[in-house]
Amino acid sequence: MALGVCLLFDRRSERALRALWSGLEERGVATPASHTHGRHHPHLSYVVLLEWHLDAVQDAVAALPDGGPFELSFDAVGVFRRGRVALVPPLSARLLARQQAVVRAVGGTGARVHRHYAVDHWVPHASVATRSAMRQLPAVAESVYEILPLTVSVTSAALIDSATGRTWPLPVLP
Repeated sequence: MALGVCLLFDRRSERALRALWSGLEERGVATPASHTHGRHHPHLSYVVLLEWHLDAVQDAVAALPDGGPFELSFDAVGVFRRGRVALVPPLSARLLARQQAVVRAVGGTGARVHRHYAVDHWVPHASVATRSAMRQLPAVAESVYEILPLTVSVTSAALIDSATGRTWPLPVLP
C-alpha cells in the first residue's frame, strides 16, 4: 500500500493517455486500466509514501505555494524494472524544484518516502504499461511512439492511495 502526491491532467490529456492504455490492452499488454483495482488515473507522482499520517500529509502539501497549472511534454519512453513502461518528460529545473519541495514537506511529517522518489533519486514518469514481458516491449514502443511527442496540461493535484484508488484532491497545485 502506498500514497502518492500526484499531478493530474486535464480531460483532453487524460483521454489521450486512456486511449493509449486501451490500445495497449487490446494488444494484450497490461496497463494501469487493468492493474490491481482498475481505478487508476493518468498521473505523474511527485512522491510515493510507504508510511504516512494522512492528515499530516494533506496539511503539509496544502501549506505549499500554489504553483498553478502548467504544461508537461513527454517525448521519450522509459522501461523500468519488472516491466513498467512510462512516458518520460525532460526534467526542468522548475519541475525538479516543485518535486523536491513536496518531498521535503511530506518528509517533514515523518512519512517514509519510497527510495525512488527521494530528493535526487526521482525519475518523473507517467506509467503506460505494468509488468510488460520482454516480448511485448516492441508493441508498447510502437504504440507509444505513435502519440509522441505528447504535451499534457497539469491542472490539479491529489493524494492517491494506490491500494484502493481512493483520491483526496489537494487545494493547491504544488
